[in-house]
Amino acid sequence: MTDRKPGDICAESNGCRSDSLIRLSEFRTLWAALAQSVLGDQLARVALSLLVFERTESAGWTAATYALTSLPALLSGVLLTGLADRFPRRTVMIGCDLVRAVLVGLMALPGTPLPLLAGLLVLAQLAEAPFGASQGALMPAVLGERLYERGQRVVMITHQSGQLVGFAVGGVLVVWLGSHVSLGLNAVTFLISAVLIRVGVKARPVDAGADARPKRMHTQVRSAAALIWSDPRLRSLVALGWLAGFIVLPEGLAAPFAEEAGASAASVGLLLAAHPTGMVLGAALLGRASVGDERRRQLLGPLAVGANLPLLVYWAGPGVGVALLVLLVSGICSAYQITAGATFVLLTPADQRGQALGLARSGLTAMQGIGVAAGGLAAQLSGSSALTIGGAGLVGTLCAIMVAVSWARARQTGAGTIPLRA
Repeated sequence: MTDRKPGDICAESNGCRSDSLIRLSEFRTLWAALAQSVLGDQLARVALSLLVFERTESAGWTAATYALTSLPALLSGVLLTGLADRFPRRTVMIGCDLVRAVLVGLMALPGTPLPLLAGLLVLAQLAEAPFGASQGALMPAVLGERLYERGQRVVMITHQSGQLVGFAVGGVLVVWLGSHVSLGLNAVTFLISAVLIRVGVKARPVDAGADARPKRMHTQVRSAAALIWSDPRLRSLVALGWLAGFIVLPEGLAAPFAEEAGASAASVGLLLAAHPTGMVLGAALLGRASVGDERRRQLLGPLAVGANLPLLVYWAGPGVGVALLVLLVSGICSAYQITAGATFVLLTPADQRGQALGLARSGLTAMQGIGVAAGGLAAQLSGSSALTIGGAGLVGTLCAIMVAVSWARARQTGAGTIPLRA
């Protein structure tokens, strides 16, 4: 590896070339670890769902088990992401991978009782938040300020594409390999990730200033929350992210909407795939060299409105074809989340990035869960999924307009520029 920093590469080329990320071996390593882990996680989700349904023949238990693949991260996002600020982030990532490899490996053993399986799943998912916080907080050091957002865009595209591929072929692979072998493969992906990170990522000490920070968990959480609340830019960026609570509702109501529209069950998969496909397309469009960093930050508010506004079309009772187009447009605009997230991280002091990022992501998970749950209840009471999604689009648009105004005011700090912190 060379001793040059990522920023030096950009300086030499006088404006980061498209192949700059490929030159960075640490980023290549992190990307490879992520890509194979995402595919393994999707395979494991399908395997768990089929395994639980085979044993219980209960849709309720199957849905509850699927929920356990994401809900524990809400708790660990608040309580455990501070580990990314207390200890070297590479060490935290490797530790989380090894813990998950062991726990998922135990889940893969044939005959594991369902209560034990659920307990192991919860413990494994608790390690997701500190891993993600460490990875997100480490990226600015790996990529530098100039390349950071571009790297996050690549990460998002990889994650979304991995989910699409995983869901598309996961069922076939699980049927072919069996649930236990599929879970075993997921455990192997965690081991591979740990090895890649250990070999390919540079060891870095805890960020300067961390020793002066209180070590108690509740104090650390309170300090990060106070940081976000005291800075109008961070508050606005978090609110922009949490708007996903409205945008995610069509995903939660895809099956009942397809039934109301008189479409086949196969259309549910298309409805679920439309929004992430749009996000991948939107990320590519926003990532063009002609769209500068400052311009992307200016577009955060309008794009947040654009992500919610198309959902109003659902009030007209559209068919599946029109709904797919609506979700695609909403997904394209939703790519603003990449810029919002990258700006949030770079605005946060380096020694508090892990905890602050964990709080923001936990809030996002909570908002998405609340949005889907509230939408399901509203659809049950109203008897119409389409009207419920349209209503969410209206409320989401109004909220997005308010947040957009707040962000436009906040970003004027420093004569209209965003002073990023090291």
